[in-house]
Formats: sequence, C-alpha cells, structure tokens
Amino acid sequence: MEYVIEMLGIRKEFPGIVANNNITLQVERGEIHALLGENGAGKSTLMNVLFGLYQPERGEIRVKGKKAEITNPNIANELGIGMVHQHFMLVNNFTVTENIILGNEPSRMGKTDLRQAEKQVREISEKYGLAVDPSAKIADISVGMQQRVEILKTLYRGAEILIFDEPTAVLTPQEIKELTAIMKALISEGKSIILITHKLKEIMEVCHKVTVIRKGEGIGTLNVSETNPNELASLMVGREVLFTTEKTPASPKETVLEIKELTVKDSRQVTAVDALSLEVRAGEILGIAGVDGNGQSELIEAITGLRKLDSGSILVNGKNISRMSPRKVAESGVGHIPQDRHKHGLVLDFAIGENMVLQTYYQKPYSKAGILQFKEIYKKAEQLIREYDVRTPTSTTPARALSGGNQQKAIIGREVDRDPDLLIAAQPTRGLDVGAIEFIHRRLIEQRDKGKAILLLSFELDEILNVSDRIAVIYEGKIIAVVRPEETTEQELGLLMAGSRQKKEGTAT
Repeated sequence: MEYVIEMLGIRKEFPGIVANNNITLQVERGEIHALLGENGAGKSTLMNVLFGLYQPERGEIRVKGKKAEITNPNIANELGIGMVHQHFMLVNNFTVTENIILGNEPSRMGKTDLRQAEKQVREISEKYGLAVDPSAKIADISVGMQQRVEILKTLYRGAEILIFDEPTAVLTPQEIKELTAIMKALISEGKSIILITHKLKEIMEVCHKVTVIRKGEGIGTLNVSETNPNELASLMVGREVLFTTEKTPASPKETVLEIKELTVKDSRQVTAVDALSLEVRAGEILGIAGVDGNGQSELIEAITGLRKLDSGSILVNGKNISRMSPRKVAESGVGHIPQDRHKHGLVLDFAIGENMVLQTYYQKPYSKAGILQFKEIYKKAEQLIREYDVRTPTSTTPARALSGGNQQKAIIGREVDRDPDLLIAAQPTRGLDVGAIEFIHRRLIEQRDKGKAILLLSFELDEILNVSDRIAVIYEGKIIAVVRPEETTEQELGLLMAGSRQKKEGTAT
C-alpha cells in the first residue's frame, strides 16, 4: 500500500529529554488519522518534525513513497504539507486575504494583485464551505473564523496533507460541529488530515485511524471502528481512566459569594453582564453554562478585580470586594484559575518555581524587608510540584517549557495552596487530556468537601454536568435558569444556552 506520509523510526531529542523515540506513523490518502496522547507525550513535536520546524536525530520521512528531507516549512509546503497551528500565526491588523497571501503574494506589473488574491481566496472558501469574508480584518473576526483563515492559508499554498494541532481547544460546541463538516469536505476531495488531539469523542466521530503515543513512545495504530473511548484512554495514559467523577452529594452551608444586580461593560463599552444576581455557598460547586461570549469572561474579571463594574455589588463572606484591586481580592479569600493560563495565569519566562508564588511572593517567608528569599520560594515550589504531580525537569525550568497540562496543575496547586474560601475555576481543563482532567476534577471536589465554595466556568457541557452540584445558565449577560445536573439533560441545557426559557427564570439561590 502507498501511504501519502510515512514517518519511520523518528527520534527527536532536546537537552535532557527524548521527546520522540522510534515512532512510526503511516497515513493513507483521503483519511483523517488521529495522533493521540497526553499533554507532553510528543505529538506536536512529531508533527513539527514533519513540517520542518525540527530536525530528527534519527528516522526517515517519505511523502507519496519518496524519501524527503524536510529542513524547513517552505519545503513542507512544496511537498503539499500544511499545518494549522494551535496558536494561530496571524497578523491582527491585516485582512483575511493579506494574511493568506503573506510571503506568497501574486503580483501584477510589479505590484501585489490584491483583487486577484481575494477572488482566489473566495473561490477556495466557497469550495470547502469555509464561509470566510476575504476583506475582513483578523482583529474583527471570531476565533473560529481565524482558524478557518489558517486552513485557507494552507489550501491557498496547495496543501494535500493538512496537520491540525488541537484544532478544537479554543472553539465553541457549534464551531466544533462546523469544523467537523469542513474536515469531511476536505477528505472527500482527496486530501489527508492528521489530527493532533486528546479528545476521544472527536476521534470516535471523525477519524478513520488513530496512532497512540505515550511518553514519547509509539504504542500502536488502531482502526477507530474497532476500538472505544475506554481502550483509547487506557492506551494513552497507561491505566484505566474514570470518565465520571465520583462524589458524594453536596451539603452547602453559608453563602460565600453573593452577587447583587451586577452590571459590567466589555472592552467596547457594550453591556456584557446585565443586572446579574448569583450566590455560591460553602461546600458546593456552582457551574456556569453558556455559549462563549455571553458575559462569562466579564463576570469572572469583575469578581477578581480585573474589570471595573458599572453597578451592583460583589460580596465574599459578607465583605464588599466590588472596588478592590486584584491583590486585595486575592487577600480577601478568592482563588482564581484563569481561563487563559498564558495571559493571566503564568509569567512564561519565569521559572515554574517562581510562578508558584506569584500571589504570595511579597509575604513572609518568601520576602524579608523587600528582598526575595529564593531558598524559601523553591522549597515551597518543590512541595507543590510533588503534591500536584507537575512534570517538569526542575523547579527552575521556565514555565513555557512545560506542557499545557503541567502548566495548569502548577496554577491549581498555587491557588488551592493559599486555602481560599472561594475558588473560581474558569475553563480549568481546556486543552487537557483525560488523565489531567480526572486529576483536576478530583481536586475541585476535594476543595468542595473541605467546605470551600467553587464557581466553575466551562464550555464543556459534560464537565458542567459531571462536576457541578447546581448549574446556572447564562445568556446575554443574565442568569436565565438554575438547574440541578441530575434533573436536566445535555439537550435541555443546550436549549437554555441558546436562550430558550423553558425553565422558569431565577437566580441561583
């Protein structure tokens, strides 16, 4: 059989670590082939080798049966390989068309022919059902649309083999459905797709084959039709994984967080949170369900002191924190696991050990007379690294060198260790594998059982249903219903999230 891509016995090393060890991947024409593994298993590294961003120490790459030396991404493009990166490579101030043709501009009489380029972009967009406006500015379009621009960029350069790196990590459920349809349209045209993912549901829905990698080693390739999520999860993490979180019923006590008639504007000065009222009690997890863009981010930013509120009040343990700085909010008993771990959770160029004390570095024993006590800082960091199973070469390794799951464990360790009365967990498992998700859910429930109040924001409905004790549905900045997970379904929640008011309106009391 002739494969469009063969990676045979690939080995890739970095100082002190073997990221890929003797891995083989074989992809057929017209198939969606999943590359499955935990965070840090070596999936992205292997694809960066295929795309020419890294050079392997050993092994061979064949494209359509011919040996290929892919020393940079331009050679990959010439061989028909395109990559849609997890973190988009787009210029915000450029239009869709300008981004797509960048570095490959069509010219007419010595000038860039934008009209011709726009026509081409529109034709490709219509052919694959991408529905992108070629003249729109990147800054003005949604994350889902930006991803389509990345796909268009590869198609414009003639890609026959597309690598998607965790493509659904930042998408809403609706955008994920649309992306699935786009991928199916691409393979019906004879393209081949390699899908880097750790989402088992996606693999079962769209993929033909799956190659599993664990700790840099190839575990095997399976036909998706002959496997199931439990088997894949066990192969991926090397043990049985529980998909439901075991917990006893909650026994909520006094109110910890009380929000009254809160109104907050977004960065464009449009009302994002609209006279919202909400309560979270000690010993319960309140999940907020809603489609992205309905005021969730602004609500969390207002509670944590990152955004000014227009009116209303926020009380923690009866104390008004509405006008406090983020530091004062944290000192008032609020822990915050932010939804963007890179922007708001970590200083990526600081050591992971230094990141562990970002909320407490100015307090004793980490600081004396304004001087940092690094011995104490790293002593605490190493304790948290052990306790939260943060996999890092050392506590002095820069945070950016860790996988997403380990970065998230570090943030959770830091926030939980401060023993806050209210823990805000915004998208705590976004982009994480089943093993890390299981670990984080267990930690949230542990905190609940210790009598803490947990406010959980997630766009993953199964997470909301699995972990929450009560669910508040947010729509256009208002709480339109409060339901119990055991008394609702994913379908009913989906309708409520779309604004259907079948359930009685109410506040979470």
